[in-house]
Amino acid sequence: MNDLEITRQKELEHIRDVAARYEIPESELMLFGESKAKVRLSILDRLKGQSDGRYIVVTAITPTPLGEGKTVNTVGLSLGLNKIGKKAVCTIRQPSMGPVFGIKGGAAGGGYSQVVPSEDFNLHLTGDFHAISAAHNLCAAFADTSLLLDNPHDLSAERLTFRRVVDMNDRALRDIEVGLGGDKNGVPRRTGFDITSASEIMAIMGLSEGYKDLKGRLERIVVGTNSQGETVTAKDLQCSGAMAALLKDSIMPTIMQTLEGTLSFVHTGPFANIAHGNSSIIADRMALKGADYVVTEAGFGADMGCEKFFNIKCRASGLKPDCAVMVATVRGIKFNSGRYKVIPGKPLPEEMLAENIDDLEHGIVNLAAQIENVRMHGVPVVVAVNRFPGDYDSEIQFLVDKAKELGARDAVVSECHAKGGEGARELAEAVTAAADSGESDFCPLYPAEAILEEKILTLALRIYGAARVEYSKGVREKLQEFERLGYGRFPICMAKTQYSLSHDPKLKGRPHDFVFPVVDVRVAAGAGFVYPLAGKIMTMPGLGRKPGGMGIDLDDEGQIHGLF
Repeated sequence: MNDLEITRQKELEHIRDVAARYEIPESELMLFGESKAKVRLSILDRLKGQSDGRYIVVTAITPTPLGEGKTVNTVGLSLGLNKIGKKAVCTIRQPSMGPVFGIKGGAAGGGYSQVVPSEDFNLHLTGDFHAISAAHNLCAAFADTSLLLDNPHDLSAERLTFRRVVDMNDRALRDIEVGLGGDKNGVPRRTGFDITSASEIMAIMGLSEGYKDLKGRLERIVVGTNSQGETVTAKDLQCSGAMAALLKDSIMPTIMQTLEGTLSFVHTGPFANIAHGNSSIIADRMALKGADYVVTEAGFGADMGCEKFFNIKCRASGLKPDCAVMVATVRGIKFNSGRYKVIPGKPLPEEMLAENIDDLEHGIVNLAAQIENVRMHGVPVVVAVNRFPGDYDSEIQFLVDKAKELGARDAVVSECHAKGGEGARELAEAVTAAADSGESDFCPLYPAEAILEEKILTLALRIYGAARVEYSKGVREKLQEFERLGYGRFPICMAKTQYSLSHDPKLKGRPHDFVFPVVDVRVAAGAGFVYPLAGKIMTMPGLGRKPGGMGIDLDDEGQIHGLF
């Protein structure tokens, strides 16, 4: 059976009944039918004096384009924790429709470790992405209108840098011209679209603490600079209040349930290769007040979403993780040997699926690097070897043994895809032992006071393994300007490939002594971070020749088919 067929075998509880088991009354819910609801922010005031549960982040090795099962294990671990008598919740991101209709498919987990109903989860959900797109594009429209009508803020076509967004892979919108067709249609200029997951407003939603903080962050969004080099903001354009009004409901997390009735918070969806790659602080705070253990997911490998979880999200929230779970797979380690060409959207090479310990010996360096990337933040690591059908016992055992040698506190096999919570029981036992041990001594990688160049260098040398950083023309001057404008204390949100520890997807395993190129740098003043662009990185993906959307359909009874 495929994932969708598995979910349709399950008779779901009413979401208010699931919430009630976690002491969330219906009065604190905004119901969206029977299977999903938003949770009102007032719950945080009610539970203010209640102690937090344990905080667990799930990350991974450098993944193949097919993914290594991070969401499956985030959901599955929450099921496993409940199996051993713990009260657990998972907090995950809402998927963008770009990957859903592109290559990667949905993001509700898989097999018997899914958030359901998965078709709702993957398509629109409660409309947050559309609200974020609308708020973002409202600001862009205000900026272009201000430029055309009297230009009171002394903008110019070259200095107006705020792009528009859409929640779809659409390469034709990467580089466009607007304002064509005459004087009444705007000032002609070159611009483009980003995918909604890369919107600064998506990052703002994920890092906000409440309505007041949300509005303050929206006010600080920079749309461009004037001729004196001073920033022009959404507050200057007098549109931040209207943007906040559009986001009034979207700041509330959505709750759903897993196939085993565990509560799941779903909120925000920034990509980890071009944004900070984590679900919201608000969702985590709510979950921590109502559960003994909260399992949250950070996007892509530990050099990406998990590094940003530590140095952006935890820095903003003040929350400290108790344990990290590192998802590793046989195929992922073989991918990192550099011996195989894996093409997005195509099956893995047959020879990669054969039993071959030597491949693992060459690729295991990536697991070593990613364990170190977590441990240098003071957090203990449990490696979850995510078992796929066809994996050989000898290879699975090799990964378990090596992970312990490489500094993991423990390493266990996870079979939550095939067995649900029962398949994550051993993982749950290992995680509770690590989280309850008191071993976590979390500390961000760099101090806020360090200058921006120093922060970039720290990431390049210590996390990615580079020998030095090389800046394209004008980038250093931009960094100095950001320092002058008061953004020097911001953390770094690196935009780079997810398929290598480096900037170059061709460099597999654990590359050393390479030059890390920063080709551009931007500031997200509302979100509160600076994001350098390293190597060839795009903020608007495209569809392939045979995108996943070709297989998605609606039958005569209104049932969706083809989601994967």
